Amino acid sequence: MPMSLNGVIMQYFHWYIDPDLILWNDITEKAKDLADAGITALWLPPAYKGMGGIYDVGYAVYDMYDLGEFHQRGTTRTKYGTKEQYLAAIQALHANNIQVYGDGVLNHRMGGEQTEIVKATPFPQNNRLTPKGWMRDIKTYTHFTFPGRQQKYSDFQWHWWHFDAVDYDDYTKEPNTVYLLEGKQFDDYVALEKGNYAYLMGCDIDFQNPEVREEMQRWGKWYLDTTRVDGFRLDAIKHISAWFFPQWIENLENHTGKNLFIVGEYWYNDISTLHWYVDSVEGKMSVFDVPLHYNFHYASRAGGHYDMRRILDNTMMQQRPTHAVTFVENHDSQPLQALEAPVEPWFKPLAYALILLRAEGYPCVFYADYYGAHYEDYGRDGNRYPIYLPSHRWLIDKFLYARRHFAYGPQYDYFDHINTIGWTRLGDNEHPKAMAVLMSDGAAGNKWMEVGKPHTKFYDITQHIPTPVYTNEWGWAEFFCNGGSVSVWVEE
Repeated sequence: MPMSLNGVIMQYFHWYIDPDLILWNDITEKAKDLADAGITALWLPPAYKGMGGIYDVGYAVYDMYDLGEFHQRGTTRTKYGTKEQYLAAIQALHANNIQVYGDGVLNHRMGGEQTEIVKATPFPQNNRLTPKGWMRDIKTYTHFTFPGRQQKYSDFQWHWWHFDAVDYDDYTKEPNTVYLLEGKQFDDYVALEKGNYAYLMGCDIDFQNPEVREEMQRWGKWYLDTTRVDGFRLDAIKHISAWFFPQWIENLENHTGKNLFIVGEYWYNDISTLHWYVDSVEGKMSVFDVPLHYNFHYASRAGGHYDMRRILDNTMMQQRPTHAVTFVENHDSQPLQALEAPVEPWFKPLAYALILLRAEGYPCVFYADYYGAHYEDYGRDGNRYPIYLPSHRWLIDKFLYARRHFAYGPQYDYFDHINTIGWTRLGDNEHPKAMAVLMSDGAAGNKWMEVGKPHTKFYDITQHIPTPVYTNEWGWAEFFCNGGSVSVWVEE
């Protein structure tokens, strides 16, 4: 696992990246800087053609074999650039010892060229158990021919029988309806929200169909051979039968002859569900620590009235760190997005210190937290809002430096005060210097903590506290932090 190296992932995009940036070229230019900062892996956005062409973030998947190579959906390049630029970015990252994780969106397809007429049963969007009408003919865009690609790489064409449900009928154009196609059932082993959450959007892929499973295996092998990525972030896995993934991952690993790092997005704020999922995929993938993100969200909203002793409670980081990818924010939780639950800017440094400077979990830094972001979009109330996300790069770089040089060896926790919590890392043989981290979501704090180094000088690399601290003859010292802030004390 990459964690032994104190590895750090960066999610190198957010929802509102400007298409004019040509993200793939930007990555090629920044690869060395990212490596120097201490980033060891990049999760890149979906690289294949989406229904929205140049404006598609990548999750409205149209053709997974088109990496910006064919003129389809009104464009040759994707939002992020061309196939050549994508492959060049991966090479640049590999040349700087940065792993690359592709984004696998296997749940649905959108933007089919031709309609097909098929019998289907309508269900309300928010109830997948009780139909709202009888089975009838619908006309829907389920035939994908990919005319621009002309069967290069794969001659597979999608038809209605490769899907189990759709949300569009050309006859009635009825909103908020999911149509279960004739002879199909909603997949099993999925989330139970809305009765059964197999259906998310677009043409929902039917993993019960052996032709579909074969095509998914074929695509996975082709993608790994073409791009040489080191693993996948898998989108929306709670909508896909869990039994499919162990077979898929095993096949791909046998094909490449190497272990792939796989992390799944199972967006549910419940630790027991995440345990169930990791067990059901035989431990072959990590999951994003969604409960931890919500703890950060609630703590940041509570303005000093959150019990910081509980900040890691009921999280994967606490209970199953070997399978936890920890994060503060992502493209779905950022303001005005589908799963909007932002962590307030004042709290982000505390949250990043928690994921980057402790022993547990594989942390992921969010692009918009590192570089900052400014965009406008419509909220749920139909009004437009300007959003400014500040850059935390200066502090994150300090944390990355501390992670690389000091975050090793035994970890002593001091989660013993409702506002002020801390921990120390005592170092190991190769990284002998110690570190102490102290944070408060309320007033300024101080705490006696053990760092195992008698008569030693420690300084705060965040520069929040200018005065150094000296340990006593037993290797203890009183460390300090400002209110609503974090200080990272390292051995000089």
